[in-house]
Amino acid sequence: MAPALSFTVENGGVLEPSAVPTLRFSVRIDSGGADVRSVALNVQLRIAATQRTYSDRDEDNLSELFGRPEQWKTTLRSLHWTNVPLQVGPFSESRTVELPVPCTYDLEVTATRYMHALADGEIPLEFLFGGTVFYAGPGGALQVQPISWGADTQYRLPVSVWREMMDRFFPDEAWLRVRRDVFERLHAYRGRHALLTWEETFDSLLREDSP
Repeated sequence: MAPALSFTVENGGVLEPSAVPTLRFSVRIDSGGADVRSVALNVQLRIAATQRTYSDRDEDNLSELFGRPEQWKTTLRSLHWTNVPLQVGPFSESRTVELPVPCTYDLEVTATRYMHALADGEIPLEFLFGGTVFYAGPGGALQVQPISWGADTQYRLPVSVWREMMDRFFPDEAWLRVRRDVFERLHAYRGRHALLTWEETFDSLLREDSP
């Protein structure tokens, strides 16, 4: 019998221990009663931005992504976050596996900017599952079947979990990416003024710009 796979995200949190910021999600896979030899999954994660409400602060912080709130009827949309491969071993009927999702604090990444902008509440996530399932056919012969991208599920991750993870790896810090030529100018300015840290460099520049 060919497996009819379905997926459920049962819970999510911070992966411990990990060398880089990583979330983990417990994914239950049901095979419809069939025996599965293995599954080669490709999981696409999307942020279902239309599936929650936003405070005035959130709206201000998200304006660079979606424009002003009066525009959101046409600009608010789902955002692609990442794709994660996952190999699953043999199981019968069902199995729960851990899906690790490495994260970045690079605020040039759209998904990171979205999560960073939220004060509280939940991040509505969509999980789309594709890939290949291997199973035993008649006489034990190995059979291969693609997984339709129609196999999906949702999960609402608390914003506090994402913030806890980033605070653990980058306490009281944020990341800013700039072009190399701009960095070289900043580096030269820092050297000319004998500034010890980048915080002192930015503070000095901001003081010069103050009226």
